[in-house]
Amino acid sequence: MQVTLEKTKDLDATIKVEVVEADYAKQVDNDLRELGRTRQIPGFRKGHVSIDHLRRLFGRDVKSHVLNDMVFKNVIDYLRENKIDILGEPLPKKVEEIDLKQKDYTFEYEVGLAPEFEVEVNKDITVPYYTIAVSDEMVKEQDASLRNRFGSQEPGDTVDATALVKGAIMELDAEGKVVTTENAIQVINGIVSPQHFADKAEADKFLGKKVGDKVVFNPAKAEGSNMAALASMLNISKERAAEVTADFELAISEIIVLKPAELGETYYKEVFPGKEVKDEKEYFAALNELIARELAPNSDYKFNIDARDILVEKFGNFELPAEFLKKWLGARNDKMTDEMAADEYNKMLPSIKWELVKNKIAEKQDIKVTEDDMLAFAKQVALRQFAQYGMLNMTDDVITDYAKRMLEDKNYARQLYEQASDTKLFNAIRALVTIDQKTVSLDEFKKLVNAED
Repeated sequence: MQVTLEKTKDLDATIKVEVVEADYAKQVDNDLRELGRTRQIPGFRKGHVSIDHLRRLFGRDVKSHVLNDMVFKNVIDYLRENKIDILGEPLPKKVEEIDLKQKDYTFEYEVGLAPEFEVEVNKDITVPYYTIAVSDEMVKEQDASLRNRFGSQEPGDTVDATALVKGAIMELDAEGKVVTTENAIQVINGIVSPQHFADKAEADKFLGKKVGDKVVFNPAKAEGSNMAALASMLNISKERAAEVTADFELAISEIIVLKPAELGETYYKEVFPGKEVKDEKEYFAALNELIARELAPNSDYKFNIDARDILVEKFGNFELPAEFLKKWLGARNDKMTDEMAADEYNKMLPSIKWELVKNKIAEKQDIKVTEDDMLAFAKQVALRQFAQYGMLNMTDDVITDYAKRMLEDKNYARQLYEQASDTKLFNAIRALVTIDQKTVSLDEFKKLVNAED
């Protein structure tokens, strides 16, 4: 099998594949015999069909399949072995049925060639890096959140915004009287959490109430479309919950309030295990560090966007095989018109240019993602996921185990690989360019991002 490439334009080429019978005949016979061995053919036992009969029955399809696979594989191998970078995928110039009587064939593919250009990332290039300042308000909110999270639930005298309310919940009729019929909904030991109500007006009915008070509220309005929560509150099925519209009366028998954790050594160890936090000053310093770490990915994201735009602007002034790429886009979707393909190409253009620039930088800096890199990155992702649910004191063994299970999911692992690769790339870029450090408030940072969007 002979493969040759001929340029038709600067960035367009034709790959010609010349095939003779000796290239494919053995594979065709092998595939035909496998069909005879595995497929039930009327009038024959499996494995007892002559090759000539198999060729008459399946010759065209098998030969076509073998040729298509073999030729395309050789095209890809040729490109790889000769280090020819292409954009999109090779497109067959003609699509036609295989002539079974013919022995030798010539196939041709159109390809779009990647442009040749140089990328030199150095200190002459300046990229801004926006650090988000940790405000007193952020520290105050984080402190309150953590103290509530590590606080305790205790009996209270008055219902506040975070209280749980216990008592008998009774269905009321249209006149506001307790329904006493056999099918009446009555929950003797009920419990509600007004802070989680979908309707604030219903939650506000409980504020300031004390043990012994009665509150008339509407559970259906309180829970909104959450039928599972409504069914759980009233001890009924979700099907019946969907029919509930009446008001109910809750006679308060107990109020459970959240008592925030008090500052002290025990609390410090719970919030920052393994970290030396001995007093209030060190505690608030640790809070600042925690918030700064949580904000850092936003700064990194903004830097990555800015770096990408600056580098594409500087190095992306090259031509692309535009007509080929539009044709390739159309070939991927037979419903796409020429106008749609042109529009899609224009949308993709910045991404295509960045991909080419990025690959040049990665090659020059020898960016590779190892198994250790993957595990370390997955652990960082796991840490962020745990932190979202307030789980700040997970041990390294638990985090590592969770990260390994994440990597067992092939689709998710592929996403993590791409993210880890980009992280290494942008870390390399940060080390190469001049960083213009800027400190901004969260509101200022949001305006920068919104303006970019």
